[in-house]
Amino acid sequence: MHLFVDNLTNVDFSYLDHQRGLVGETWLANAVLDGALDSQGMVCDFGIVKKTLRHWLDDQLDHRLLVPTLAPGLTLTHQDGKISLSWTLSSGEQISVSGPDQAFALVESDAITAENVAVWSVQQLANSFPTSVEQLSLTFVDENIEDAFYHYSHGLKKHQGNCQRIAHGHRSRIQIFVAGERNKHLEQDWAQRWKDIYLGTREDLCKDAGGSEHRLRFAYRAQQGAFTLELPANACEIVDCDTTVEQLAQYIAHSLAERHPGKEIRVHAYEGVGKGAIATAQL
Repeated sequence: MHLFVDNLTNVDFSYLDHQRGLVGETWLANAVLDGALDSQGMVCDFGIVKKTLRHWLDDQLDHRLLVPTLAPGLTLTHQDGKISLSWTLSSGEQISVSGPDQAFALVESDAITAENVAVWSVQQLANSFPTSVEQLSLTFVDENIEDAFYHYSHGLKKHQGNCQRIAHGHRSRIQIFVAGERNKHLEQDWAQRWKDIYLGTREDLCKDAGGSEHRLRFAYRAQQGAFTLELPANACEIVDCDTTVEQLAQYIAHSLAERHPGKEIRVHAYEGVGKGAIATAQL
């Protein structure tokens, strides 16, 4: 017997990719459980399935940096509750990250893909369900977005929850209206501008980035501990505000208002699936 749960939850995270660098991502999670019927006539109570899987996904994947531990070009140390790593891109550029171990998911794979993470997750969830459940299958899928979207990573040092982690991210749609009219051309412009971008707050920027103007280093101390991130400058955009979705929406709206004087700009900026902020500006 098969028991399925579609759109169980979504996870927002970042991961390391040899070609793309630091990638912000959002996946929807679906689950299938195979097994015999128990004394209640169920494979497993839906309440147990949802609670167990959602808790694990929220705790172990959501708002973390996913690292493929078997990938070439990775140097990683894990000591005293802290992880430090260096990742070499196919271009030869490097990304370095450090922080508390709870900010990372160390996936035993050579690359971060939906399939690889699903297999690893099922392995971690072994023995989490009643004996009536013989097999668990997970699938991760992208939200279907027909219009413009971008992948961004960031960190929010003032956040009291897991958003404070310096390298987590989202796959997010954007909608832009100029004088009340939807402008898909501008949406595509921003989607290209923020394609696989790291959005860094200027006050978190360090002066010393390995002595190279082509690299940027960000560092801060948050409630969970100390975080650092160093990466190529061309993979970053620096803003003079925190990178909450509210402030990012306002940043986009104000930037566009400067280019379209006298016209009201309205920006619907999403943060992952089904949530975001709306900001307006007119100059």
